[in-house]
Amino acid sequence: DTQVHVNTQIKCLFDRIAQQGGVESGTRRKVKRLLSFQRYCHDSRLLRGLVPCAPGSLHFLDDDYLGQAAHMLSKVGTWNFDIFLFDRLTNGNSLVTLMCHLFNVYDLVHHFQLDMVKLHRFLGMVQEDYHSHNPYHNAVHAADVTQAMYCYLKEPRLAEQLSPLDVFLGLMAAAAHDVDHPGVNQPFLIKTKHHLASLYQNTSVLESHHWRSTVGMLRESGLLSHLPADMSQDIEQQLGSLILATDISRQNEFLLTFREHLDNQDLDLQLASHRHFILQIALKCADVCNPCRVWELSRQWSERVCEEFYRQGDLERQFDLEISPLCNQQADSVPAVQIGFISYIAEPLFEEWQRFTEPSALSRTMLGHLHKNKACWSSRRCAPSSPGTRTDSPDEEPGPEAGDEEGEDTP
Repeated sequence: DTQVHVNTQIKCLFDRIAQQGGVESGTRRKVKRLLSFQRYCHDSRLLRGLVPCAPGSLHFLDDDYLGQAAHMLSKVGTWNFDIFLFDRLTNGNSLVTLMCHLFNVYDLVHHFQLDMVKLHRFLGMVQEDYHSHNPYHNAVHAADVTQAMYCYLKEPRLAEQLSPLDVFLGLMAAAAHDVDHPGVNQPFLIKTKHHLASLYQNTSVLESHHWRSTVGMLRESGLLSHLPADMSQDIEQQLGSLILATDISRQNEFLLTFREHLDNQDLDLQLASHRHFILQIALKCADVCNPCRVWELSRQWSERVCEEFYRQGDLERQFDLEISPLCNQQADSVPAVQIGFISYIAEPLFEEWQRFTEPSALSRTMLGHLHKNKACWSSRRCAPSSPGTRTDSPDEEPGPEAGDEEGEDTP
């Protein structure tokens, strides 16, 4: 009832603003956004009292930091790209900065005749709508996935076949694939009877929300408003298909289809439908590529995702709910969680990706890191330590693969 009352009040306010006509556009934009997505009592940062920065606002950096960030962007296509450092150098604006750079690399602004003001507004809104208090599902993760996607788009077997629209969709889906993630998983939303679970009928709940939120921001920013209606609608639908593919519950579905294509050698990348399927696989790879990074980066991501799991477990314990798998800090250690994830999710997927790339230098490098990281976690799992505690301090030297520079600068 409270939710309905708040939404009714907001709608009445919007109606009054529309009637007045002379109200500044910024106010109308904020109210429209309040109506469009995620602005509910138990979701809204606005109603929790956390007033966000204006969409698209960027913080000025001194010349030294700008120079270092620009230097890093010159190597953005290398697999050892440190997204944590890049985020610090851009003062927390890694996603906006990276996307603007990649749009320039591919000349997408010119090709699609995009308005730069609208582009910055859209990217700012996307970056802002990631929850910075999430240890893992935040804007830095989105930037990391986008950087990985860029590396995959450059794979020789794929790069020669991609159209500008394919590239645009791949980068946009990577940037927005987890937008407004609440830091808990779908089973948590279902068992707490969250309104999103009801809205999406308990199926791909988070992914559907990420997609619909992205569509809302696209329309509010007007980024695609100059394109023919059928083209903008097609872009929205294809973005949805890509983002929905990141649902981990559909992992086997995509993996089996991918394996079947490779076994039959029937992938034809001149077909738009086949390119779209490979973009789905590429996004899935980018989303779970943390075990394929160098140990120093991979370990940080592993600890962050487990911290987010443990926070959910604490919530479940607080509300006397059954603790979800992987979320019990007392029973699920970081090494155990990572070994399971690598064995059942990442390794099978990246083995097939290596087959697809025939194999490329990058795919060999990624699988090499994955195997070494898995061995490293295995050694830590066997070491005496308290369950659920962090395995290393942030500045501890890496494990057996320390000093192994193989593939560090793989393009």
